[in-house]
Amino acid sequence: MPSMPRPLRKLGFLTIGLFDPAQPGRGHESTLEIIELGERLGFDSAWLRHRHLQYGISSPVAVLAAASQRTRRIELGTAVTPLGWENPLRLAEDLATVDILSGGRLNPGVSVGPPMHFEQVKDALYPDTAEAENFGHERVRRLLDLVRGKPASDFSGVEGFEVFSDVVQPHSPGLGRRLWYGGGSPGSARWAGEHGMNLLTSSVVKAEQPDGPWDFAEIQLSLIREFRARHPDGEAARVSQGLVVIPTDSATPEQRARYTAYAAQRLPRTTSPQGPGRLLFAPDLVGTSEEIAGQLHAHAAFREVDEVAFALPFTFEHEDYIQILTDMATRLGPALGWQPAG
Repeated sequence: MPSMPRPLRKLGFLTIGLFDPAQPGRGHESTLEIIELGERLGFDSAWLRHRHLQYGISSPVAVLAAASQRTRRIELGTAVTPLGWENPLRLAEDLATVDILSGGRLNPGVSVGPPMHFEQVKDALYPDTAEAENFGHERVRRLLDLVRGKPASDFSGVEGFEVFSDVVQPHSPGLGRRLWYGGGSPGSARWAGEHGMNLLTSSVVKAEQPDGPWDFAEIQLSLIREFRARHPDGEAARVSQGLVVIPTDSATPEQRARYTAYAAQRLPRTTSPQGPGRLLFAPDLVGTSEEIAGQLHAHAAFREVDEVAFALPFTFEHEDYIQILTDMATRLGPALGWQPAG
């Protein structure tokens, strides 16, 4: 295999945390058990994705608070929190609290844009202010300022028996450098870099070239380079890649068949931009660790990163995740030059 300019330094995984609406507790417990397994296997990070008004984790920050008390080392992230659903001040308080509880292991990832199905949900979410809400980058800037210790109030001091602060409490000093932006367009990459955030890239990019050709890896590579060109840390700026990766080394024949069918069903969306947002998806990588390592070594964007948070398929069973994570940690990671954390 060709030598890697950036050896893989951090191996993480992302899960959506699905559950049965009749028994939501079991699904949440499964997610916590998967995070605990990730720590035992030596993964560097575990990430949760938000799902609002669906049968997936709607409050990853709360789940990560629980995970922080059942783990001691693994970093815990959100990939990503859509800020259109959040009040930046309240979110800043929750993030700082969980970061303190975890001993400084939280990696909050955020994105912008109006909430999904906004017309249907706006009366419940913003009954009085829907038309005035700003769902652009200003919302991220507010969160950044509050997490980084800028005043949230023009009052501080003692009032009666109570003491008030003008900045978010608790304040976690290192958290401001561990905020991530989930971006798939040049504009998002530029903004994240200019504001000193870290960049989360996923299996989705925006194909802005109208007539093609559309090469996912090359588009993602351009975003990474645009981000680092604008970031104060330059080439040292942190970027994490989040492709869907399914190693099959220890899978049963039945599992391999399901994994292959899953990827094949999703393959058509990778050939051309999808929808009005012109979203281009990366193919899911299914195969032995040796095969997947070869594909990743040849991936133009993967060659520019030293951190990954491979996405677990959303609809698999708990036992499938155990097999996939075990193969990632014991076979795929080492094939990429990674060593498990102690």
